[in-house]
Amino acid sequence: MTIQQLRYIIALDEHRHFSKAAEVCMVTQPGLTIQLKNLEEEIGIKIFDRTKVPLKPTLLGVEIINRAKKVLHEADSIRNFVVNQKNDLKGEVTLGVISTLSPYLIPQFIKSMRDVVPDMHFNIKETGTGQLLHGLQNGEIDIALMATPTGMPGLREYPVFNEPFVAFLHEGHPLAKADHYEMNLTDKPFLLLLQQEYCYNAQMLDICGMPDRMSNPDEQFNYDINSIETLKNLVRAELGFAIIPELSVLNEKENTLFKPFKDPKPVREISLVTSDTFSRKLLLEKMSHTIWGCLPDKLKEEHKYRKIQWNDSPYFVNATAGFL
Repeated sequence: MTIQQLRYIIALDEHRHFSKAAEVCMVTQPGLTIQLKNLEEEIGIKIFDRTKVPLKPTLLGVEIINRAKKVLHEADSIRNFVVNQKNDLKGEVTLGVISTLSPYLIPQFIKSMRDVVPDMHFNIKETGTGQLLHGLQNGEIDIALMATPTGMPGLREYPVFNEPFVAFLHEGHPLAKADHYEMNLTDKPFLLLLQQEYCYNAQMLDICGMPDRMSNPDEQFNYDINSIETLKNLVRAELGFAIIPELSVLNEKENTLFKPFKDPKPVREISLVTSDTFSRKLLLEKMSHTIWGCLPDKLKEEHKYRKIQWNDSPYFVNATAGFL
């Protein structure tokens, strides 16, 4: 079994076609076919069902391919370590960013990083927490910018900043004229959440002291949405209220319906997260300093806060059972 053979089966799994996989691997189709046959004979297991069109991995083949990805990730980490010794700030990395943060921070981050590391190439993926954790574990993502702590073994977390949450109320809310927001029982059924953003939802439920999401018995519609901006528009339509990250409201400074919480303010810890094999520490330092420099002064101020957890939430554990 060789590293190259593992690369071949991963390419076959991605493209499900011998000629396409061979082209990507820069090898002849007969050469790739022979290497697959040699590997299958060596381990005594069929990795792909050749009777299927398109090509499909067998049940055991799926597990072998997943393990191959992890092996290649470890092999790539060795290569990256060697590259790192020669030049820390050249090469390519994949950066994953949680979707509740990306629209409000990444544009400025990109502009700033161009000057800080002009020879680095970033592949940026905006997605949910579950996909980020999965990508970090199988090597598809090198660095994730996300809420922590994750509580996941094999990952390293480098905190960058704490982001406060604020309540967004509609004009008819009883606290619309108040200076701060305080949770009350009558509000709980009207809390708007994001579909499949289990980390974010778990944080909202923690802030509200709710073990699970609460349904509104008078509600005619269920909202299957994944955008903070859509949440804000639902609030403007007086269909509920939302608790949202402060960065998402900084361009709406004149709106008095964004209400801060009293101290200790609920915050989420935002960190750069990598696998424990990631070796490019100088790059992480540059990214951390750049992100900090992109933040508004308000978020850099010291204040009393309460860090909101999500990984140990019963709601999060139940919602993600089976795919994390």
